[in-house]
Amino acid sequence: MTTRNTLVAAAATDTDTPASTPSRREWVLNRRWEIVRFLSPFAVLLIWQAASAWGLIDPDILPAPSTIAHAGIELIGNGQLAEALRVSGVRAAEGLLLGGLVGVVLGAAVGLSRLVDAVVDPTMQMVRALPHLGLIPLFIVWFGIGELPKVLMVALGAAFPLYLNTTSAIRQVDPKLFETAQVLGFSFWQRLRVIVVPSATPQVLVGLRQSLALSWLTLIVAEQINADAGVGFLINNARDFLRIDVIIFGLVVYALLGIVTDAVVRVLERRALRYRS
Repeated sequence: MTTRNTLVAAAATDTDTPASTPSRREWVLNRRWEIVRFLSPFAVLLIWQAASAWGLIDPDILPAPSTIAHAGIELIGNGQLAEALRVSGVRAAEGLLLGGLVGVVLGAAVGLSRLVDAVVDPTMQMVRALPHLGLIPLFIVWFGIGELPKVLMVALGAAFPLYLNTTSAIRQVDPKLFETAQVLGFSFWQRLRVIVVPSATPQVLVGLRQSLALSWLTLIVAEQINADAGVGFLINNARDFLRIDVIIFGLVVYALLGIVTDAVVRVLERRALRYRS
């Protein structure tokens, strides 16, 4: 039994009731709804394609899915999409790493220390209340039109979900665990490693998923301004040539990037929380 499990056993006062095993009928019903959820987007695409073929949707306003797919194949074939994904991926990764590091460090400090909470949290809440996308003109004045303002905008969007979730997760750790650790003579770093990190990990991972979503949202806007590469640049360039099919395909790419990165975090979450099963 691990040290954390020992602490939980020592601090717990109630026992959990084992969950009942789902019946065969419930399992079949759940699988049926999963299949419906999987097929529903394809049904929307089929209806969209049919409406376009019947002339119910103006192609100058909303091209058919087949037209958008053809535009995507064109971008893949000439290599523009691969290069755009590389540039946008680097920007998103750098911004998420910077913003995530700041958010987790400040969130942990605020959650663990009342002094830091009193000094740092009011300022953080004031900055959080600002519409961060509205700061783009100010960032351009401060940092120019290169890569730095784009990365910093992504970092600003990513920092606050992790900051709030880290702070909240630490504050919600069971006080009995800290009392037990004090009785056992744990040092600060032992309490941090054995109690705080495992207890806070689930909510921090939720914050990471929120940060990822905001990172891609921020990047969409940031890459529309004075960018010469990236998925946002493809969209902006397509707007000048009235290529609505390319614009929609670029937005689909952003959406897929968000879904894929969210799925990766969910896999990491399941692996990190295997001890709960």
